[in-house]
Formats: sequence, structure tokens, C-alpha cells
Amino acid sequence: MKEHARQARAENRIVGFVPTMGALHAGHLALVERAKRECSPVIASIFLNPKQFGANEDLSKYPRTFGADSEKFSAAGVDALFAPQTAEMYPSDFRTYVNVDGLSDRLEGRSRPGHFRGVSTVVLKLLEIVQPNFAYFGRKDAQQVRLISQMVRDLNLDTEIVVCPIVREPDGLALSSRNVYLSTDERKTATVLHRALAGARDEIHSGTRDALQLQSVIRKVLSAEPLAVLDYAEVVDAESFEPVTRISRPCYILLAAFFGKTRLIDNLYIEPTATGSDELHAQL
Repeated sequence: MKEHARQARAENRIVGFVPTMGALHAGHLALVERAKRECSPVIASIFLNPKQFGANEDLSKYPRTFGADSEKFSAAGVDALFAPQTAEMYPSDFRTYVNVDGLSDRLEGRSRPGHFRGVSTVVLKLLEIVQPNFAYFGRKDAQQVRLISQMVRDLNLDTEIVVCPIVREPDGLALSSRNVYLSTDERKTATVLHRALAGARDEIHSGTRDALQLQSVIRKVLSAEPLAVLDYAEVVDAESFEPVTRISRPCYILLAAFFGKTRLIDNLYIEPTATGSDELHAQL
């Protein structure tokens, strides 16, 4: 992989990179499509990273569909697929980890201790191996993308992080590899995440700026679904991920909830329509 990347750079080509853990869906392929428009070659990776799973999380049952994933990447026009073994990425004497202070210990980091240390470590390793000009990530994992962007800036990496829109099912459910875990009833109920965020979006477009009021709207929608168990619903600054009381700058409304044993996340991105404007645009 390193030799392939070196050759591309020697030819002054623009290298695009789409890192994944496999179990591909249309969201992953949308990242490839964007990368193909902007880069050549496009490199994808499949690596199920054990370092980002906690002791009681779903590493053992996470979908492993390498053959089908390889075919999907090939059909989408990926030029090279990097699929290392765990022992290659983490030799037996592996001791070095990356932590992004202030962004790793709240929200997802609070609910999943150690998760972001594993994410930042593996992404740094992948970027060092592939050396892409651009790396493509989906906005569904908003906190992860913010953390990776901070790491890239702080460590002076020569990769630009490109954040792409959330891809959703027709009923609004954000695409996720974990959606396959849902029972029929849980799958129907899981659309409540989108409905709750859509309710908050409508409130914002109607003039609501108070974060507590927006959280109340979300909790009311979620509480009507007995199969949904809320983990968190937070309104945070889009840069610091600190809670805000009033929306006047770019923010996220972040949601996490359990449906049975399956934990899903979603978010709403909010930004002013113009500098100094009180008019806001909210994007699902």
C-alpha cells in the first residue's frame, strides 16, 4: 500500500481515500462517488478496528462481508483496496495511541469510553500509510469527523478531511452498518430519530433558538416510542462540542438511542444563512 501511494504521489496524482470497517451501504458508496469526482486514484480501506470497540460492545458480531464489499468497491470504481490484518496494524508489542483532548471524553466518548482513542489511532495510521490528499467521511459520525479534523490539523498532516452529507433511507433513517441488527419492530421505531430531529428543525425554522426548548421537543417525540431508549440528546457548538444554551452560530443537535441492544446515532447540523444573520439553516 505504501509503495502504491508513493507511486501515485511521484506522478503528481490527487489521491482520494475512503476508510471503512466494511459492511458497506449506500452511504459508503456515496463517499466513493464524491472521491471519484475529485481524485484519481481513489483508494478505499476495509479494516475492522478492534481498538474502537469496548469490552461489552459488538465487535464479535459486527457484520463481516469482505467478498461482497470488495465487489461493491470494484463496481464503484475504486482503484485500490487496502485490507490489512489486525496483526499488521497492531503488532503484539503495540504501545502507541492518539488522544484528542477535550473532544474524546464527551457524548460518544462518555457513552463509549476509549472509543475515540481507538478511532484517532487507527485513522492516523491509515493516513500515514495511504498518504492521501483528501480523505472522505460521512457527517453522521459528526463528533468523530470533528475529532479527526482536529488531529489532522494539530499533527500537521498533509490530508484534507472532506465531510459528506448523511445518506438516508426513504423513511429518513440514517444508513448505518448496525441497522441490520434491528428487528422488524425496532427498524420501524428507529425512524423516530429522524422524526425527532425533523421536529427540532421545524422549530428552528419557526424561530426557536433556545437549546432547552429544542431538547424538550426531541425528548417528547422519543418518549412516545417505548422501544426507543434515549442515551443523549444534546445541542452543542460545532467546533468545541460544548453544550450551548442558545443557537447563534454553527451547532449540532446530536442524538443517540438504543433500540433493543442496537445503539444508533443521528444529528442535525445548524448554521446561520449569512454572517451576522439570525436566520438559520438546519440540515438533516
